Amino acid sequence: MPWLQLQIPADPGKAVQLEDLLLEMGAEAVTMEDAADDPIFEPDLGTTPLWGETRVTGLFDSGRDAEELCSAIRSAWHQRTQQDLPGIEIVLVDDKDWARAWMDEFHPLKYGERLWIVPSWHAAPDPDAANLLLDPGLAFGTGTHPTTALCLEWLDGADVDGAKVIDYGCGSGILALAALILGASQAIGVDTDPQALEASRDNARRNQISEDRLRLYRPGDEPDTQADILLANILAGPLITLAPQLAQKVRPGGHVVLSGILSWQAGDVMAAYEPWFVMDEPEQREEWIRLTGRRIGG
Repeated sequence: MPWLQLQIPADPGKAVQLEDLLLEMGAEAVTMEDAADDPIFEPDLGTTPLWGETRVTGLFDSGRDAEELCSAIRSAWHQRTQQDLPGIEIVLVDDKDWARAWMDEFHPLKYGERLWIVPSWHAAPDPDAANLLLDPGLAFGTGTHPTTALCLEWLDGADVDGAKVIDYGCGSGILALAALILGASQAIGVDTDPQALEASRDNARRNQISEDRLRLYRPGDEPDTQADILLANILAGPLITLAPQLAQKVRPGGHVVLSGILSWQAGDVMAAYEPWFVMDEPEQREEWIRLTGRRIGG
């Protein structure tokens, strides 16, 4: 069935209050999005900022009278805030299978000479290649984002045979699993999100990778060991804060691969790792940077 969608511009300080009101009015779902081209790339830890121009969208049953509903929302908002709502845009939205629509847009992608990331519902384009079957679930990491693509391309071009790998901030497990598919002997995945660890575990099973080859932990629970390769595709702030800790997880002569870094942040991240690593020239895709280095002492 079609849906009635109400789009309302909101001051970010009152967006949550407006969300609550729409839910009270019977909205099936409420979303907030950027009403202008004003991305927030890396918020401060512990904060959930909204855009300067935020749009709040409520999805209602199409059987509701749109004008009557809008009038009720305006009246309730004025009673609560003593302010008038700006214009409400009314849109009739056709129903669709949103999960299927997303799946239709996610196609097999090749990285370098050997590695394919293949959605689990697709056939592998090249059965003889290194094919990683992936379903990200609720976790970050499909290979489509430049930060992940940069790391996958590095792995494809590196000698990972027999390597021990740490994927710090593993998300869907894509980087750890790609390393294993390409010949690494063992990988450790670390993530704060239990859903990410579950997605990594599911993707390992999907690729017939045993639990002893991919071990998964919350931060602080992982074993005190050193890897040949440490990958961390997170954000610049945490990368800088974690630099001493992550450096100790790489053996002398081993490699660090860092991503999730915006171009203007690269210098600060490099400086944080230079006490332990000889850093290479940054690799850039769009506004994102990948940094690599070799641990001093090997």
